[in-house]
Amino acid sequence: MTGPAGDAETGPERAAGPAPQPGRRGARPGPRPGTRTLLALAALCAALFTAVAVTVAVRHGAPLGPEVAAHRWGLAHRGEPLRSAAGALTATGTGPVPYLMAVLAGLLAGRGARGRLRAVGCAVAVLAVGQAVRYGLMELLARPRPMTADWVGRASGYSFPSGHATTSALAAGLLAWGIARYAGRGPARTWCAVLALWAVAVGLTRVYLGVHWPGDVLGGWLLAGTVLSLALLLERYVLPDRDAADGTPAPGGAGPA
Repeated sequence: MTGPAGDAETGPERAAGPAPQPGRRGARPGPRPGTRTLLALAALCAALFTAVAVTVAVRHGAPLGPEVAAHRWGLAHRGEPLRSAAGALTATGTGPVPYLMAVLAGLLAGRGARGRLRAVGCAVAVLAVGQAVRYGLMELLARPRPMTADWVGRASGYSFPSGHATTSALAAGLLAWGIARYAGRGPARTWCAVLALWAVAVGLTRVYLGVHWPGDVLGGWLLAGTVLSLALLLERYVLPDRDAADGTPAPGGAGPA
């Protein structure tokens, strides 16, 4: 038997209504953490890249003193097996390897056939857009490469920014993103460090092999950092939360980047 006091106790609960269910269809995911950090990182990389590009343009491509010194050091230290190792490593920074890394990143990041297909498409698109932007800037600035007589291996086009440095940094960042979404940020830290070292090593081989100035490599890294930061900012729109429909946890418990 329920008296007035009982009605008074249950009234607020009835007025409140049922608690919202997480993962309900139509629910919009909350704001992801790190947006300000990504904006700041994108702005910093873009500003630094602009500074390097303006320096190259103002000097009409002429190398700075430290660039000439690094180039001469590479010429003086080309003994074997370092020379062959650098040639093998630099080959991984272009061609099919970066695109295979982008595909793997999408396969790791996506969930289900449709989600994986979309993630693969987005990862490959980021890599392709970054390469297209680099090519346009390269043609615009038209920085000459070091003398052909100093080259070890083949190279084509103008010098700034370095294609190998840009592409390898983009591929490393994409694969790190895919691993983080699959395994979580904690377990992915080791792989992120390994991928970062690979990208740095590929860029350095371009200077060691005499086909790029150090500023070209730095510009490639900064351009890749800008593109990757902007891509992460757009991730929520092109790859919405996979859990919004059914509340199922993501693989490895990874949250949104």
